Amino acid sequence: MTLPGLVLRREIVFLALAVLLGAGAAVAYWASRATVLTIAVAPSDGTEPAVIDAYAQALSKRHKEIRLRIQPYDDVRDSAEALQEGRADLAVVRPDVFLPDNGLTLAILRDQAMIIASPEGSGLTSFPDLAGKRLAILAHRDADQALIKAMVEHYGLTLLDKDVEGPLPARHVALVEMSEADLAGAFVKKRIDAVISVISPTAPTAQRIVGIVQAASRSKKVAFVNVPNADAIVARLPRLQVVTMPAETFGGSPKVPAEDVTTVGASYRLMARSSLSRPVAADVTQHLFELRSGMANVAPAADYLQAPHYDSTAAATSARLPIHPGAVDYFEREQQSFVERYETWIYLVAFLGGGIGSALAWVGQRLSRLRRERVEEATDRLLEIRHEAQDSTDAARLELLAREIDDLAGDIARHALERPTEAKTMSAAAIAIDAARSTVKRAIAGAAGRAQADDPELAGRMTPTAAGTTDSVA
Repeated sequence: MTLPGLVLRREIVFLALAVLLGAGAAVAYWASRATVLTIAVAPSDGTEPAVIDAYAQALSKRHKEIRLRIQPYDDVRDSAEALQEGRADLAVVRPDVFLPDNGLTLAILRDQAMIIASPEGSGLTSFPDLAGKRLAILAHRDADQALIKAMVEHYGLTLLDKDVEGPLPARHVALVEMSEADLAGAFVKKRIDAVISVISPTAPTAQRIVGIVQAASRSKKVAFVNVPNADAIVARLPRLQVVTMPAETFGGSPKVPAEDVTTVGASYRLMARSSLSRPVAADVTQHLFELRSGMANVAPAADYLQAPHYDSTAAATSARLPIHPGAVDYFEREQQSFVERYETWIYLVAFLGGGIGSALAWVGQRLSRLRRERVEEATDRLLEIRHEAQDSTDAARLELLAREIDDLAGDIARHALERPTEAKTMSAAAIAIDAARSTVKRAIAGAAGRAQADDPELAGRMTPTAAGTTDSVA
């Protein structure tokens, strides 16, 4: 009888352990690898591409867990549509142009105000005063023109996007596109009455434009168009925002403006898809503000970054332009720790690990019992051989039993060398081997004696075989 070769060898156990360790390493790598996010960036002629590029380089240089894959677009409508259609995880969005229905704010990249400035003597201080006037605009952007048109129409005026010869029709306003270099000459030649721009008041370009208007004024003072009921306008056009330009924004001697000026404006925002996880959104927001000072050395517009204003968490997530909960977590310093962030995975791994450990323990016990049963079966067979040898006088049969004992002893010895087995079981097997061999030896000797008494010639031929068998068993 031979032991079946169905029991797992130690190499298989080591392989199973290696697989488990590899799985653990894979989980650790997955948890620590950088998250790559696709960001749609526009407009191509704005300051946002430089800011986002500086942010992406800073993330890579500082080895942060976030990486950005930049997708450039010419217009903010295209970048917003990329976010809405799922082609991007993040996007530069201007809400008054197109607001994706799955977009939530992380940060304000740039606030813009609609600035209408003219030499003080022009008398242009309110929107109704713009009827029949020509306004210089330095850059033609569809988004800016849409904002200007909405405001002009709010006051019952009609906007002409091109200048016309002679006096303008009643209650019409004309836009005259020109370069910054031609602005001063246009004021001198009375080609324009004021300049209009949708721009950040603190931007260098805004400072230069107001400086040109101030130089064209005999009193060196500038008149700004004020929007006194800006809140009502924003209530009607909720994707705009109220902007207040403080006195002396453009200079302190003389004060420009002399008093606070209220107007409306829009913002360029960094938005994330609503399905982006809170921890990742919090990380993107945190790194954006933490790296801002270094980014500003490369892209000065990074200094305009700011957090969206809100009064409470409920207000932040239910506003007309809602803020991503992950960004709120960062602003309120409630970011999740590593354990909180991955607690579901940790519990799952612990649960599965416990289950796998229990399964391995059960398999080990089962294999140990199988090994013990095989040795016990061999021991039982040795005891059966002993009883059979006691009652047998057939020399040929005794020879076969002796060989079977050798085979069983070899199988048990090989099994003991390859796998650990209980000492009690092995002791019983060793005793059974000795007892069976001793019994067969005596039976062979007795058979040889009887054969010699009955037939000396046959005994002479049989004795060497018996003796050899006896020696081999011993």
